[in-house]
Amino acid sequence: MELLERSGGINGFVAYMTERSKLVSSPRSALMVSYIIGVVIFIESSITSLIAGAVGRPLCDKEGVPHAKLAFVCDSTSAPISSLLVLNGWGALLLGLIATQIESGFISGESVDWLIESVVFNFYSMSALLVTFLAVWFNIEIGPMKNATPPKVHAHISLSHKAPMSYMLAPIFVMIVSVFVFLYMTGSGNMLKGSGSSSIFYTMLTTLGFMYILYVVKGKMSSKSYFISAFIGGKKLFGIAMILLFAFAIGKVTSELRTGLYLASLASDNLAPVFLAGVIFLLSSLISFSTGTSWGTFSIMIPIAVPMATGLDANVALAMGAVISGGVFGDHCSPISDTTIISSLASDCEVIEHVKTQLPYALISGGIAFILFVIFS
Repeated sequence: MELLERSGGINGFVAYMTERSKLVSSPRSALMVSYIIGVVIFIESSITSLIAGAVGRPLCDKEGVPHAKLAFVCDSTSAPISSLLVLNGWGALLLGLIATQIESGFISGESVDWLIESVVFNFYSMSALLVTFLAVWFNIEIGPMKNATPPKVHAHISLSHKAPMSYMLAPIFVMIVSVFVFLYMTGSGNMLKGSGSSSIFYTMLTTLGFMYILYVVKGKMSSKSYFISAFIGGKKLFGIAMILLFAFAIGKVTSELRTGLYLASLASDNLAPVFLAGVIFLLSSLISFSTGTSWGTFSIMIPIAVPMATGLDANVALAMGAVISGGVFGDHCSPISDTTIISSLASDCEVIEHVKTQLPYALISGGIAFILFVIFS
């Protein structure tokens, strides 16, 4: 992100979008660009947040949009769309968890069929995307978002030293394509079985190498300037890296304490089937909020929710949809979630400010999802 800025490609992109094409001429259109990117790029939630933030931030700065709003859009599109269009690592994880339940004899059939049916009941992700769109389109500001202000240092962007916008778009294109390539390679020919974390790591190295060729070999930047810029960008991530390190540590401790199993045992006593999906949604939300990981929540709650639904003769797919929804909902509200932190980073927004400003919108989406789970039950 630092290299994109230093290359001048971001200024070229802003100039094209605001001056030449006039596609972005208001705060709403600036945020809508990030919203559309968040919906279209569903390969991996972290990559989605990074790209939406990298593209949207200069446009939001130009139009005077607070970074808290951009972080809200990045966060509220990345995980929801990744959990709805599951041709990615999210789908691979859920397929594996469902397959385990089939092997255990709790359900029968094909994992893919169960996954597709459960995604239909992913009510939180659907409501989050809708609420975010309405908030952007109608400029709906709730709670702390009313007090969010754009940073003065970024209020005015100088476009005098702009480079071709290809300096920004070409590396992003390489990054997107590389994710698919490395998912295919790490999965031995099957992208759904590829390693998401390894793929992203190799993708970033590939993109940095491509940027060196694009900027240094073409004479836009010296080797010294390239490496200094890369070091400065990396240094900015140190605080974020420490937050993530301790967040993962807390999540691991909570998992080892079997918090999810304990909460499920409390909820399963004298539970009416009509409230099963709603309770599973709330439990998953609580675990995800506490651990900061939706994937960890899926791993804890799918083996709990499926037997509970089977035992109460309830809709199993609805129960699995409640787990997915709750995992994303709690992840959105959690200050120790990786997607929360990465969305803040990509948008240049303080983590706590992002959590406070996003929370009211997430709670509205969560309330809608809970009501739908009770109704469908």
